[in-house]
Amino acid sequence: MATVLILGGSRGIGAALVARHLAQGDRVIATARDDAALSRLREAGAEPLRLDVANAQSVSALAWQLDGESIDTAWYVAGVMDRADATQPPTREAFDRVMHTNVLGAMQVIPQVGPLVAAAQGRFLFVSSVMGRVADVSGSNAWLYRVSKAALNMAVASAQHSYPEAVFVAVHPGWVQTDMGGAAAPLSVEQSAADLVALAGRLGAAERGAFLNHDGTRFALW
Repeated sequence: MATVLILGGSRGIGAALVARHLAQGDRVIATARDDAALSRLREAGAEPLRLDVANAQSVSALAWQLDGESIDTAWYVAGVMDRADATQPPTREAFDRVMHTNVLGAMQVIPQVGPLVAAAQGRFLFVSSVMGRVADVSGSNAWLYRVSKAALNMAVASAQHSYPEAVFVAVHPGWVQTDMGGAAAPLSVEQSAADLVALAGRLGAAERGAFLNHDGTRFALW
C-alpha cells in the first residue's frame, strides 16, 4: 500500500485526488484548515491533518506530525487566485495572500516533506498552471496569480537538486471545473485527478524538475 500526502485536500482538485487515491487502495494523509473539512476527510477514509500553508506557525508543525513517515507520493495542491489585471497595483494584502499560499507555503513544506519523499524514492507533484509560463502570456489578467505560478515553477525546479532520490515536478491540471476554473471549463475535477494520478505513476528520472501537462506533455518552464 502506497502512502500519499495531499497538502490541500479539502476541496476541488485536492478532494478529487483524495478520492482517487483512496479508490485505488492507497493510504492517504490529507490536510485541511478547518474542523468541517477535517471531518469530511476523515469520513472519506483519509487521515486528516490540520494545516494552513499561509500560516508559518501552522507549517512549522508539519514535520513532527509526519515524523517517521515515508511518503511515496506527495501533492502540493493549495492555491488561491487573484483576477486583477495590471491596470491597478496589487495591494499588499492581496500580494501576501497569493504569494504566501502559492509560493512561500510550498517553499516552507519542501524541506519538511522532501526528505520523506526522497527516503521512499517517491515523487512530489506541485499543482501549477500554464498561466505561469512567460512564453504563453496572452494578457495581464490575473497577473499576480501568473507571477506566483512562475515563481512556484522555479521553486520546484530549484528544489529538485537537493533531493536527487525523488522526482519533483510542477503540473498543470488542465482547465478544470472548480471555483477557480469556473463551470465553463472542459475538464471535471474527477477527470483531472484521474489524469494527474496516472501521470504520477509514470514519473521517472527523466522528468526530474520538469513542468508537465496533466496528460504528461512537457512544457518549457518559461
